[in-house]
Amino acid sequence: MKKWSVVIILGAAQFVMVLDGTVMNVSISTVVRDLDTSVGAMQAAITFYTLTMAAVMLLGAKLGDIWGRRRAFVIGACVYATGSLITALSPNIAFLFFGWSIIEGLGAVLVIPAIAALVADNYKDSDRITAYAIIGAVSGAAVAAGPLIGGFVTTYFSWRYVFLAEVVIMAAVVLFSRRVTDATSRVPGRIDIPSVLLSASGLVFVVFGMLQSKTWGWFQPLASPEIGGVAIAPLGISLTAWLILAGVVLISAFIRRQSSLVRRGRDPLVHVEMFSIRQLRSGLSVLGAQYAVTAGLFFMVPVYLQMTLGLDALDTGIKIFPLSVSLILFSIVGTRLSTLWSPRRIVRVGQLTLVLSALLLLAAATEDLRSALFAAGMFLAGAALGLLASQLGNVNMSAVTEKESSEVGGLQGVFQNLGSSLGTALIGSILIGALATSFAGGVASSDLPAQARSLISEATEKGVTIVPADTVAALGEKAGLSDSEAGQLATIYRDSQLSSLRVAFFGLIVISALALLFSRGIPSEVPRRPKRDPRLSASRRA
Repeated sequence: MKKWSVVIILGAAQFVMVLDGTVMNVSISTVVRDLDTSVGAMQAAITFYTLTMAAVMLLGAKLGDIWGRRRAFVIGACVYATGSLITALSPNIAFLFFGWSIIEGLGAVLVIPAIAALVADNYKDSDRITAYAIIGAVSGAAVAAGPLIGGFVTTYFSWRYVFLAEVVIMAAVVLFSRRVTDATSRVPGRIDIPSVLLSASGLVFVVFGMLQSKTWGWFQPLASPEIGGVAIAPLGISLTAWLILAGVVLISAFIRRQSSLVRRGRDPLVHVEMFSIRQLRSGLSVLGAQYAVTAGLFFMVPVYLQMTLGLDALDTGIKIFPLSVSLILFSIVGTRLSTLWSPRRIVRVGQLTLVLSALLLLAAATEDLRSALFAAGMFLAGAALGLLASQLGNVNMSAVTEKESSEVGGLQGVFQNLGSSLGTALIGSILIGALATSFAGGVASSDLPAQARSLISEATEKGVTIVPADTVAALGEKAGLSDSEAGQLATIYRDSQLSSLRVAFFGLIVISALALLFSRGIPSEVPRRPKRDPRLSASRRA
């Protein structure tokens, strides 16, 4: 057990980092009510938690090299615990956003790259493969356990206790961190600030643009932010498109700057030439796609279960339980299969299973989601994500030497959290955009009075907000509709929510299918494990 104490410590920190990405999804309706906010604001908070990490993860990895990986790990854990405490005590959405999306995210950018690098420092050969598989399984377990933990604690206590528990866990991690060996010497150097600004602003622009597409529109402006009463839609094009374009330009400038710094003999924020390594490029791409699907699924399903079906946080967690069980189970299965199958074969099986699961979920998208088909789809989704989680960490880290392990750990964090940000923003935007279109069409084709149709059309002209379906009738009556007309409006809204869920499931199918193109560079050979010295085995038996 002493041999694996290091991976237990690092795994505890990894568990908390990943848990935060899913634990709040089942609590959306409760937090919206407690803090008097909206689903859109919660979507922004969830997105920006992962976006903060993606935007400055490379900086966190570089600081780990300069400060020392264990020191960066400890500092990050302390910052993270501080953010968790602020979140637990937050009186409104602004404090929650600050503590969770910003402070916790900044702590995580130091912890996550250090975990990957410290595993490489503390384990060798087959033990390292096992250690990375354990970290991958822990990540999978955190994704799976998040809805159950969040649902139980929110229903019977308060969602705030989740964050208080994180403070305790991170304090324990810091207390036992001396057991972790930091064998890599610190690398003297300085941080290139323009590189940090270019990468962070580029990523923020891209994801924020996608996040706002549900309000502003992708190209044709649905609505526009205003400055001094003047709508901002340059040349008649939605600001979403301009932000994404600006983000792409800034990221391109960041890549060019890194190459320029290397040519001038200066230390870059990241060695972009590492992307020429096919194995690393494929591993990171599949990782990003995996987390995009995971984040999208864990956003849209709880929103439907709570806002349409009216389930509480615990019932939502139970509904997701098949995914939770299979994710943990197949993380272990994937680790065992790695002695028999190549990483590419396991990853491809996982990706194909993910496509199949999304097809089943689309087929199961009936009004109450009570069919066995939905449970089967969730189980297969968990199995697919478990298989991927068991492989990708070692695929990425084994593509480089120990010297680059911290940098690759940072890149893993970037792709993991960028994938999560894009998944929440993109699937959330598809969900809300489809809801607005379906609801507008349903109202227009209904037999509601012309005046009512006109009022509703005007009220929803700039989009539709997700609200509990059982409140729509009361909102209609408040707007002057009769009981029967308000009931018809509620039915239209409920049908529109189901229609938008189906469109979002189709979006997951597309992302899952496209991810198959990324796995070509995953190693196709079964990893060779070094033979053990028979004398050592004999002495152990003795």
